[in-house]
Amino acid sequence: MAKARIVAQVGEAAVRQALAGSVDRDVTATAVRYLLQRLADAAPGNSVEVRVPPFGAVQCIEGPTHTRGTPPNVVETDAATWVSLATGSTVWADAVATGSVSASGQRANLTDQLPVIWERPAQASATIES
Repeated sequence: MAKARIVAQVGEAAVRQALAGSVDRDVTATAVRYLLQRLADAAPGNSVEVRVPPFGAVQCIEGPTHTRGTPPNVVETDAATWVSLATGSTVWADAVATGSVSASGQRANLTDQLPVIWERPAQASATIES
């Protein structure tokens, strides 16, 4: 059974609310899961596991896969840091340097995958002005 996907409109709204400082747990959970979903869509694969407890985890980035136990390449962070990293408010190297991110393994570096594209492009509306 496939995992349920977060619809873009719902995910984008949650991310905007999280960036505006919402502390609602459901909003935070949706924002985190949507940004993880977008990361997995942009960098498909199974060589790195990105964890944001307690809200979610995804495997991403092409490369060697693992089948059992703890994967060799793991990134773990808290929800606020993940939202900040995924939206470009925080730089990967800074988050790692401050200890906000735990990254283990040779492939556990998301520099090339961040920020994730989480907003759909604005639709051009054709308006005719008289």
